[in-house]
Amino acid sequence: MTFSYQAPLPKELFLLDPEIVFLNHGSFGATPRPVFENYQWWQRELERQPVEFLGRRFNDLMREARAALGAYIHANANDVVYVPNATTGLNIVARSLRLNPGDEILTTDHEYGALDRTWRFVCRKTGAVNKQQPIPLPVTTADDFVERFWSGVTAHTRVVFLSHITSPTALVFPVEEICRRARAAGIISIIDGAHVVGQIPLDLEEIGADFYSSNLHKWMGCPKGSAFLYARPEMQSLIEPLVVSWGYESEKPSASRFIDEQEWTGTRDIAAYLTTPAAIRFCVEHHWDDVRAKCHSLAQYAREQIGALTNLPPLSPDSTDWYMQMVTLPLPPCDAAKLKTRLYDEFRIEAPIIVWQDQPFIRVSIQAYNSLTDVEKLFGALDRILPESDKVSSFR
Repeated sequence: MTFSYQAPLPKELFLLDPEIVFLNHGSFGATPRPVFENYQWWQRELERQPVEFLGRRFNDLMREARAALGAYIHANANDVVYVPNATTGLNIVARSLRLNPGDEILTTDHEYGALDRTWRFVCRKTGAVNKQQPIPLPVTTADDFVERFWSGVTAHTRVVFLSHITSPTALVFPVEEICRRARAAGIISIIDGAHVVGQIPLDLEEIGADFYSSNLHKWMGCPKGSAFLYARPEMQSLIEPLVVSWGYESEKPSASRFIDEQEWTGTRDIAAYLTTPAAIRFCVEHHWDDVRAKCHSLAQYAREQIGALTNLPPLSPDSTDWYMQMVTLPLPPCDAAKLKTRLYDEFRIEAPIIVWQDQPFIRVSIQAYNSLTDVEKLFGALDRILPESDKVSSFR
């Protein structure tokens, strides 16, 4: 059966190099032209009168940006603060916790390397234990995942930390039930949602996490350096500023110490944060639920075709419960670095080739600008590059 597909949006609506087959939206995102123009407008507005902008308008502008974001992610505007990236947001939480020797942080073996390093850093300073619970592949059901993860909880577990969508394996984890169990057990829940906003709907009220951080510059199309940290009101007293500035012991305190201490950390360009309402409008105007559903169908096709080429099993059932616009697929034994270089240098294809648990994988990101031709160029390149002995048949 022939697969037909038309990209939901023209690539020209983005600023991407038209000569590159860009299948790596997941790493840093790509900003639509109208949103980027709004970003530049805010930058010019800042430069027009910096003292007025940062000295007099800052609080009101940030309040409006937080209100728009809060409505979009179903959170109170006073429970979210803007940060440059999810790694920063999660570091604020991790380095605020008062952990004792022997306390356990339960996480998984699918987490982002920067946050693995964060927890190792924290544990070396506090004597706490970073405990990675293995989640074997392929995953099967949400219930099985929850039971496997929760079997790692002990009397010493103080924190559960896991990704909502994982970076290496691109899997959507059922974090809501984990957060529910953690709350009942008196365990702090921290969720890394770096890949979530814009890729799947997010309702922080339903998730119920104590802390949640996500990038806005990935799947929602904000400029680089825009993310948020959410803290449940009852848990905000635990959070300390990563950068101590005028909001600490504020001379003009607001109703929220969390906002005071985290929002103003010194002079910086806040234009990326102020662009959030424009990015939300762009998604609404282009019917983003429909866009991501179409993108999923192309990701599904890529998964099927690469799996047929390699004869290697997928990482999850074929369901939006487990993946949406980003899918990771196993590859036969190969030189991952050389494969990535050849994809780019010979075929002008930008796609991450990673080694996770000693096995090579390719992660394919599908955004609104990607076409069927993009994916077919990837199939053709893999067919030419991968060793013949490790392929089932040539791509057709």
